[in-house]
Amino acid sequence: MKEIMAFIRRHQVPATKKALEDAGFPALTIQSVEGRGKQYGIGGWAAEIDPALTAVMSPAHAMESRINWIPKRMLTLVVQDDEVEKAVTTIIKANQTGHTGDGKIFVNPLNDVIRVRTNESGLEAVT
Repeated sequence: MKEIMAFIRRHQVPATKKALEDAGFPALTIQSVEGRGKQYGIGGWAAEIDPALTAVMSPAHAMESRINWIPKRMLTLVVQDDEVEKAVTTIIKANQTGHTGDGKIFVNPLNDVIRVRTNESGLEAVT
């Protein structure tokens, strides 16, 4: 099993949820997070809503509107090893604009999963 963590723009959550559900991944966790990439949040709030605005901002204006922490959403889902590529591709298709800030996806191995209610573990705990 693998855990997929995806950091995406806030306004992309509905489209991403729908795409994942349509692809057969209805179970996920969504958290509000803040962070920044190597650009240190340059671009301001407008760039979060419309990434194309970053390209038209002057360097001086970009520095004035520097935001150290950009609000994002973190989606977490657990999938079987053979489903990773499908889930990752689905997330990319729902979020790729070609602009800085489209997000990041991390795929991590899971050693075990335990369902608290029944004490089931492994595959039984997630099916």
